[in-house]
Amino acid sequence: MSPPNAPRSAAEQQRLDAELTDLVEHKITFNEVLGLRVQQLRPQFLVRFDMRPALVGHYHYGRLHGGVISAALDAMGGCALMVEIADRHPHETAEQVMHRFLKIGTIDLRVDFLRQGMGQHFVASAEVTRLGGRVGSTQMRLVNDSGELIATAAAAYIVS
Repeated sequence: MSPPNAPRSAAEQQRLDAELTDLVEHKITFNEVLGLRVQQLRPQFLVRFDMRPALVGHYHYGRLHGGVISAALDAMGGCALMVEIADRHPHETAEQVMHRFLKIGTIDLRVDFLRQGMGQHFVASAEVTRLGGRVGSTQMRLVNDSGELIATAAAAYIVS
């Protein structure tokens, strides 16, 4: 048994990363509807989702719905905070860290739509700009398969 403040073992870190990925892709069922797939947890949180008819917001042009853009960016902000919280508590088990996420919720979200959501797939990324004891702040980006910046966002989340 490890000492109480020992860093998480490699096996426990793998378990935590697998649980985080499962949470993002399946347990948050709306993310599953969007088709979010984790591409990378660190150093920057990245997800990808494919364009498909269910995500179209304008029937004539076939562009991505603004609500999908907002939801994907909001999800990314919260997920980036989860990774940061996990990394700030390296002595905790996967179960202990996952329990910390029960209180995370969006306080404020601002999305800037920069271009039409056109593409075969999209990649959303998020960066934590501040993580305090009660509130965390993030900045997010959404690019299409050509690397064009589609939207940016900034958000604040309750974290405890």
